[in-house]
Amino acid sequence: MSEPLVIIGNGMAAVRLVEELAKHALGRYAIAVIGDEPRLAYNRVLLSSVLAREVSKAEIELRPAQWWRDRGVTLLYGQSAAATAIDAGIRRVRLATGATLPFSKLVIATGSKPIRLNVKGMDLPGVLTFRDLADVAAIEDAASGGRRAVVIGGGLLGLEAAYGLAKAGAEVTVVHLMDRLMERQLDPTAAAMLKRAVESKGIAVELSADTAAISGDGRVEAVELKDGRTLPADLVVVAAGIRPNVELARGAGIEIGRGVLVNDQLQTSLPGIYAIGECAEHRGACYGLVEPAYEQARALASYLSGGDGAYRGSVLATNLKVSGVDLFSAGDFLGGAGSEAIVMTDPGLGSYRKLVIKDGKLTGCVLFGDTNDGLWYLELIRSGRSIETIRNDMMFGRALAARADKTVAA
Repeated sequence: MSEPLVIIGNGMAAVRLVEELAKHALGRYAIAVIGDEPRLAYNRVLLSSVLAREVSKAEIELRPAQWWRDRGVTLLYGQSAAATAIDAGIRRVRLATGATLPFSKLVIATGSKPIRLNVKGMDLPGVLTFRDLADVAAIEDAASGGRRAVVIGGGLLGLEAAYGLAKAGAEVTVVHLMDRLMERQLDPTAAAMLKRAVESKGIAVELSADTAAISGDGRVEAVELKDGRTLPADLVVVAAGIRPNVELARGAGIEIGRGVLVNDQLQTSLPGIYAIGECAEHRGACYGLVEPAYEQARALASYLSGGDGAYRGSVLATNLKVSGVDLFSAGDFLGGAGSEAIVMTDPGLGSYRKLVIKDGKLTGCVLFGDTNDGLWYLELIRSGRSIETIRNDMMFGRALAARADKTVAA
């Protein structure tokens, strides 16, 4: 008989895990996937494109219902089917209906939830988060008629929300606590270029701006900053970060740090129970990006299929279009002691490229504008290979570097 394997969470990590298991262990497991959103799994990376009306909700669906059926997966989703508890002792997951699902192996892929600021007014109507399709629908409704919107947070999600709102006709201001946008992905030069690009699209940006309160009489009217300024607002979108969704794991007695603690086999503190994606903490790191979740899914599928499946951690890389601008960053893009940076910039073209080198290896990069060589640079960072033979040419991309070193595929 097939071994019962239950995956809690119906997001991008869960889909990738099922894809990988179908390749390597089809028939070995009877898979059940539990999700609490009332729809099939979709690509969260494209939420801003939905908000901006560049793609439809249907277009971001990852796999149709038939795809799941063809792989013999039992798919349960919606609030009535949501997992409410894990009983590790009797190896069952309890659902909101009161029913239970047995498991031999369990994968927790519950993702993360948006951080809500601890300030006055967060419970006012018109204060929303930006994390799922329900949030997109609420923002679309609240932003109708070209209203004034304040987005709190100048990271990835905040800028994506701002871009979507602006495209939908809202008057948008981004409020960011730090001194530059996307400080986790960009160095100061690239962040300054991004700020100019965002502002050129009619989006106002306030940096080093700490939110003190959200005010209004029964509904949002303004965002108050700690420096005394007040920003009028009919709508506030809070995109100030995420935190791992660990409540189910904690309730089961699984060890928790910031996220669900896992080892190199993605195993939690309880046997036969694993965690992947944004809810997992591996070697002190919680990853809030899609690619590490995919890498964890591939590693876990290998392990559950009888392979080595060791996950050693991820080199963080960001490759996306923010407010219509192409960005890419990877590795240690700031550089530290013993490192050096090679920089090329063309303000006229809005292009910037920075490569960080240490001990004869590429350790980080930032690309703004032209990101075509981003994945090649990422390969160099991950491989740890010497770049000495292409050092003088690599700044100009893979094709030119290939002429200097025949081992580089053009």
